[in-house]
Amino acid sequence: MDEKWQEIGDRVYVRRHRSYDMNTGLVVGDDGHCLVLDTRASHREAADLIAAIRTITHGPWTVVNSHSHFDHYFGNALFRPAEIWGHTRCAEEIETYGEQQRAALLERHPEVEEVTVVAPDCTFTSAASLDIGGRMVHLRHFGLGHSSNDVVVQVPDAGVVFAGDLVEEGAPPAFGDSYPLDWPVTLAAMLREMPEPVVVPGHGAVVDRAYASGQQAELALVADLARRAHTEGLRDLIGRFPYPEETSRQAIDRAFLQLDA
Repeated sequence: MDEKWQEIGDRVYVRRHRSYDMNTGLVVGDDGHCLVLDTRASHREAADLIAAIRTITHGPWTVVNSHSHFDHYFGNALFRPAEIWGHTRCAEEIETYGEQQRAALLERHPEVEEVTVVAPDCTFTSAASLDIGGRMVHLRHFGLGHSSNDVVVQVPDAGVVFAGDLVEEGAPPAFGDSYPLDWPVTLAAMLREMPEPVVVPGHGAVVDRAYASGQQAELALVADLARRAHTEGLRDLIGRFPYPEETSRQAIDRAFLQLDA
């Protein structure tokens, strides 16, 4: 995989990484000030990202975390003292569970021993707008989905939306601590309110609205089948789920937690 920047709109870039097949985003303003979306999964990965950013701009940065999963924020410390933006629950979950996430990864990924867990210090609950070197970039939280705190980054003057892990390409959506019943509603709201033609998923190749709409329909089917399985006791419906069996079972288990709550 080529880890060079891909310009997908006017001074809007995405960098797709071998590690976790994860995307980071870069939006550059008129004065070189930039917005960095997600900081990768360790300090050494963050250092690699910083070196790549400096091939595009030497201006100051503002950081946004798309959500509170480690592969999207473990590099935060290296971007200090810049502002780090995230949803209120993103900051809360990192402060509560960040060290647990790091400890759980240590055996398989010893490089995270160097990580200093840093949560966003600028938070919002629904919407925020940032002036990035004279261009407006909008942050939105549309509801529960892949996590409790997914942030979508809209760059309207470039026709680009960074959807975070609300959209995934190259692998099925990850349901680990998701909200399967809410996810399709949240993604539908994003598509309804953000008309931009270019959609950057949290992982995988850049997609268009048709792809995102198709994934929204799959997620809606998952939610519907999970409700049926819960009320009718039809766990054999697993074969009708649109994802591999292991992923579908994870989705159904998460949906049952919501339905039993």
